[in-house]
Amino acid sequence: MFAGHFALAAIVKTKQKQVPLWVLMLSTQWLDILFVVFMLSGVEKMTKVGEGNYGANLIYAGYSHSLLTVVLFSLIMFFITKNRWGSKGALTVAGLNFSHWLLDLLVHRPDLPILPGNIGHFPLLGFGLWTSPITAACVEGILILLAIILYGKYTYRMGGSTRFSWLNSGVMGLALILSMVSDFLGI
Repeated sequence: MFAGHFALAAIVKTKQKQVPLWVLMLSTQWLDILFVVFMLSGVEKMTKVGEGNYGANLIYAGYSHSLLTVVLFSLIMFFITKNRWGSKGALTVAGLNFSHWLLDLLVHRPDLPILPGNIGHFPLLGFGLWTSPITAACVEGILILLAIILYGKYTYRMGGSTRFSWLNSGVMGLALILSMVSDFLGI
């Protein structure tokens, strides 16, 4: 869902003009950035549990991907960005950060804890769409297609030529598609 997170940021950008696209895209990826830091430090890990490559891993992200961590981090992002982009922009940044967890909830196997470190040993969450890689890829592909179409229209409305708008959107879309395909193929 890596490309799907970026696609959602591009879709949101079409309605949120004041916050730069790079900020929106970064806000969708903070949880995975935290996960990589925690994984490199040995606090969190990933284990292969399925066939193929796309979604074939079970993550142990008890801190970076817990529901409480995401809520707290989204609030922190809101307050950090509020002075720069106002309440509406800050709410968008915080919402995109939270959207990462929601999209992960859709595709992950049950590996998302409610509390950091799975304190209380509540059931782990995840609807497991990755257990059907083709279905998960189709959902992600739909997000990418919507991003290409909506972002192309957006750049055109913002004063770009038709050719430039669709080229810009197409390049972004191609990057997202290549990201999704490389994830699917494990390259």
